[in-house]
Amino acid sequence: MSAIAKDATILVAGARGMVGSALVRRLQAGGYSRVLAPVRAELDLMDTAAVHAYLAQHRPDYVFIAAAKVGGIQANNTYRGEFLFNNLSIQNNLIHGAHLAGVQRLMFLGSSCIYPKLAPQPLKEEYLLSGALEPTNEPYAIAKIAGIKLCEAYNAQYGRQYISVMPTNLYGPNDNYDLANSHVLPALIRKAHESKLRGETEYVVWGTGTPMREFLYVDDLADACVHLMEQGYDGPLVNIGTGQDVTIRELAETVMQVVGFGGRIVFDSSKPDGTPRKLLDVSHLAAQGWKAHTTLREGIALAYQDFLSTLDPARR
Repeated sequence: MSAIAKDATILVAGARGMVGSALVRRLQAGGYSRVLAPVRAELDLMDTAAVHAYLAQHRPDYVFIAAAKVGGIQANNTYRGEFLFNNLSIQNNLIHGAHLAGVQRLMFLGSSCIYPKLAPQPLKEEYLLSGALEPTNEPYAIAKIAGIKLCEAYNAQYGRQYISVMPTNLYGPNDNYDLANSHVLPALIRKAHESKLRGETEYVVWGTGTPMREFLYVDDLADACVHLMEQGYDGPLVNIGTGQDVTIRELAETVMQVVGFGGRIVFDSSKPDGTPRKLLDVSHLAAQGWKAHTTLREGIALAYQDFLSTLDPARR
């Protein structure tokens, strides 16, 4: 039985993003009738006074924080100041504002990059702060760690139930396909599609192809988040993933098959690989009765259709 009343007021911060829009879809499909999904023009999450006023006015029963400044290796490494400051500002405004508004239940979405670069695999929740971070995305990771600890502090000091979830690499509808700052999977989808359109015989992929990554379809993440909130999970920290990973080479090959591009892969080893492996231990999540249900190939096919929908018909 759901711990959330169907007429509860539920705020999804970051509702226009990939994760936030998936949460809104899942909540609406679950029959929740009072979902708040403010856009930036309605609520600037960097504006402390505006965020606190919004929360005080609407007094949501539940808050999902899916808002963040995100990007791939290049964006993280280039805009280090913005990734740290903007993410700290957004999450501080929302977490503290929720507390001031009397919100008892909140879910903060982090990232698997919070774990040390060379932590044992698979990554267990207790490995947090046990070693050095991956340098290329350290500012983003530090911001997310601060958010986790802020939630834990409010739980300890004020008796709140603010939980944090750590998703693995995500993809799906509303992803960012800009090659300058996208994550690896949407970048591979776009590169393969454009290589196919141009009739090329080669497909350039950053790095050596040997790092291993885990990927979760974003609608599966949304389902897991709502499941945990409905079950009254009080964490404080839980990984969300599939428990399975693939090499970047295998990922690129699967993308090529889905897109229908028959060229060969060329790896640009002058580009960074990032962390050698990032596989999440999802035993805590499994103990809560949830597991992913979209296979990687199925999810990539859905993501490719989403990518095509963003294009001019002449470029499909």
